Amino acid sequence: MNPDLRNLIIRLLDEHRIMTVATNRPDGWPQATVVGYANDGFVLYCFVARTSQKYANIMRDKRVSIAIASDFPAPEEIKGLSLAAKASVVEDRKEFDRASELFLKRYPEYAAWARPDPALAPMMRMTPEIISVLDYSKGFGHSDLVTVSSRDLAPGQAGRSNWLASA
Repeated sequence: MNPDLRNLIIRLLDEHRIMTVATNRPDGWPQATVVGYANDGFVLYCFVARTSQKYANIMRDKRVSIAIASDFPAPEEIKGLSLAAKASVVEDRKEFDRASELFLKRYPEYAAWARPDPALAPMMRMTPEIISVLDYSKGFGHSDLVTVSSRDLAPGQAGRSNWLASA
């Protein structure tokens, strides 16, 4: 992957805390919801309610689409990400603990709260396969399409074949 694109993707993931996740409903309509996230390189983590429509949609179809951006005062400043990813529940305790620490760094205001109970709100891992990088500084509507390989994932993730196979 082009190092400049990689750095821009990581910078945008690190700068934001909220993403829109679109899942596929059983009737074919997409459902988009906003969730907080933490990232480990390109891998995104979020908590969802086990009783939510989003969780049911993901359990039926692991494919999700994610959008991350914010409002910009000038059009040429627009930068954002659109990701095609596979979602899965984090089952590995070490991965869960590491991702929980990432959440506390990203959301220090939640330090006094108890960790969500996975029985009620499992942690989800979103592993991107394709990333569209929007960068209007290169022209109106400019985007670069990147296919993500296992080498591109976070250093702590690239060797985790036990979850890569299930993602």
